[in-house]
Amino acid sequence: MKRLGIAEALREAIAEEMERDERVFCIGEDIGVPGGWGGAFTVTLGLEKKFPDRMIDTPIAELGFFGIAVGAALMGMRPIVDVQYGDFLFLASDQIINNAAKLRYMSGGAAKVPLVMRAPIGATGRGSQHAQSMERYFTGVPGLKVVAPSNAHDAKGLLKAAVRDDNPVLIFEHKLLYGSRGARAESGATDATSEIPERDYTVPLDKAALRRPGSHVTILAWLLMLHHSLAAAAILSAEGIEAEVVDVRSLSPLDYQTIGASVRKTGRVVIVEEGPKTGGVGAELAAGVMERFSDSLMAPVGRVASPDVPVPFAPVLENVYRPSVPLIVDAARRVAGL
Repeated sequence: MKRLGIAEALREAIAEEMERDERVFCIGEDIGVPGGWGGAFTVTLGLEKKFPDRMIDTPIAELGFFGIAVGAALMGMRPIVDVQYGDFLFLASDQIINNAAKLRYMSGGAAKVPLVMRAPIGATGRGSQHAQSMERYFTGVPGLKVVAPSNAHDAKGLLKAAVRDDNPVLIFEHKLLYGSRGARAESGATDATSEIPERDYTVPLDKAALRRPGSHVTILAWLLMLHHSLAAAAILSAEGIEAEVVDVRSLSPLDYQTIGASVRKTGRVVIVEEGPKTGGVGAELAAGVMERFSDSLMAPVGRVASPDVPVPFAPVLENVYRPSVPLIVDAARRVAGL
């Protein structure tokens, strides 16, 4: 076992998959610059030396290089696409939504699209166009799998599983969880390091994970909000409220088996997401829980999310905008009724 941060774990996963399968290659912005940062957040640092022919650096032309990747996947390659900021996925959305996600279905299963897309997201002092939580825009796209790792173990295992899957997989990574060092260290970063086994392993693309057992209220969260929720659960425990924290992790498809087991046990639910409240993943989760487990609920589903405004640039405003531990604690107290 060894302890790694998310950026290190992703880098190791990419290297291992490229060594295992010569069809795997990376394409994206600033990922193949000799002596560079290894993309915007150091994930591919040094890989351009080890795999000089398979780290393809691109111009800032997301629609173009996502199209190249979709075509390569259709022809039997296994591309890993790196976009500098998740916000830029809008520029590639035609290739992602109209081509990558639909071609296997439209071909009656004859065509496969083994495509991995990596995207950094989250509010980190970069303003409205480099800080959005992009999950909401892609979780409702049929044919597209969406995952969001909150720790290094999951990041490595999910990426390896995604590379080996024959369907397009979008991996959202929070900038405050990378654990990058040096010039790319993030102010306010959260420790998301994990013990990583030396052996080869994968993490299922369709499973949530129980992170803390409890009996009074279920908290559903992912990415940075998972860590905030665990901190809130510790505070609640000192007050006699035992919160069960579930890392949703697989945003499409949602794992209602794991979620349902927790809801049936606690009878109360709080959903925490960083993105704006209206139309988010939390809204879908709330509806899904009500449809499936209403007979187990003893209180209305609680939701904690950001307000419906663009992400502010000023750090003091950003900290108010993003859901905090105290807000999660207050929501859990109200729902628990204890």
